[in-house]
Amino acid sequence: MLAAAAAIDGECEPSSTPRVLTILSYVVERLVARNDRLVEDGLGNGWEDISGKKNLSVFNGARAPAISIPKYLERIYKYTDCSPSCFVVGYAYVDRLVHRHPLSLVVSLNVHRLLVTSVMVASKILDDEHHNNAFYARVGGVSNGDLNRLELELLFMLDFDVTVSYKVFESYCLHLEKEMYRNGALPSVERPLLTNGGVHDVAALSIEDQVDVVADSSSSLS
Repeated sequence: MLAAAAAIDGECEPSSTPRVLTILSYVVERLVARNDRLVEDGLGNGWEDISGKKNLSVFNGARAPAISIPKYLERIYKYTDCSPSCFVVGYAYVDRLVHRHPLSLVVSLNVHRLLVTSVMVASKILDDEHHNNAFYARVGGVSNGDLNRLELELLFMLDFDVTVSYKVFESYCLHLEKEMYRNGALPSVERPLLTNGGVHDVAALSIEDQVDVVADSSSSLS
């Protein structure tokens, strides 16, 4: 289903994209590239937890989706009308997951599902108004049933610790900025992070309606 999102990869206007999405995309892409190399080299264990506890493999798809991380985040922002702050808090959730389950890795097989699930949960915590799971599922290219399941997996793996204080929020903003500076880039996270003002027609989000224009349906998440 996410292959359909890849088919409309270029529909989001870069000029309307908050800097936080650009920064987050850069940081997450580097993380995933590093972890993918570890798995390929047999140096990372992203799939099993000897303690018997759940790990990030519950978010794995059969194959890596075709849509890039930057375009996927732009798509979520464009259509869900969530505030940019949700992306920072969603990143904090993923970071907490990695620290709570250190034998798990964020890789190309699970990063998209992790992102859409964590941003959706963050929106429910931060935004006064937010879309339901079915809407996020259509935007994210997963089934509603899968997203419902992934939301529960995320919450239980976090022990329902979804509160992020202003101090912690600011620390993640600074962390993201430092990662950019360290690699020679200058963008900083906007402060304050304002709610996205644009509301777009949900009819344009139907993943199923787009399947016939997808060149390679094998890159679907499901």
